[in-house]
Amino acid sequence: MAAKIIAVVNQKGGSGKTTVSMQLAGALARRSNKVLVVDADPQGTATRWAASALDETPFPASVVGLSAASTKVHREVKKFIDDYNYIIIDCPPAADSPIPQSALLIADLALVPLIPSPLDMWAAVGIRQVIQNVGDLNDALHSRLILNQCQPKTTLTQESLEILPEFGILLARTQIQHRQIYRHSAVFGQSVHNFGSKAQAAIAEIESLTEEVLEILSMKQDNS
Repeated sequence: MAAKIIAVVNQKGGSGKTTVSMQLAGALARRSNKVLVVDADPQGTATRWAASALDETPFPASVVGLSAASTKVHREVKKFIDDYNYIIIDCPPAADSPIPQSALLIADLALVPLIPSPLDMWAAVGIRQVIQNVGDLNDALHSRLILNQCQPKTTLTQESLEILPEFGILLARTQIQHRQIYRHSAVFGQSVHNFGSKAQAAIAEIESLTEEVLEILSMKQDNS
């Protein structure tokens, strides 16, 4: 069966696209899935993340760099579609990059990590437009906003949550909170699952997000 494709997109840098991509890939791989992360960002953060892993504990998903494919990313990804269960495309943040649009052409699901602040929300309006435009060509595309680096009790987060229903993209139930363990896992080339009890809260968040993603993808399959 062909792989399900998840594109992680936002036109603003620093929103946590690579964190979401790699943590989700790690969680899916731990469930005995064959998972590929397509590093479509010229900065190559996902590639460096996986390369930081020690030989005895390699990152559980494969990572391939395809930023040079530019407008042809969707064609390059299709070459891997029969070899994996899930393909996650970590897209670059540049507003003028053709890569997100190319990735979204073949994606089943677009995930938009968003830091709950006015600046980040204004910047994300552009990617909403890209998703809507591509939706005319890929009418099976689902999308979700994911609140990232949340500090739930702050006024800023609360105010952001009030505005988000007007955004035009459904909000994921799972929120990813601001935790040092996410950065820590990148340094060691792992997902949070490798850090045991000290990562318990983060693991619960990533597992919740994974369940939600699988639920959306299975719903999409039922409707197809």
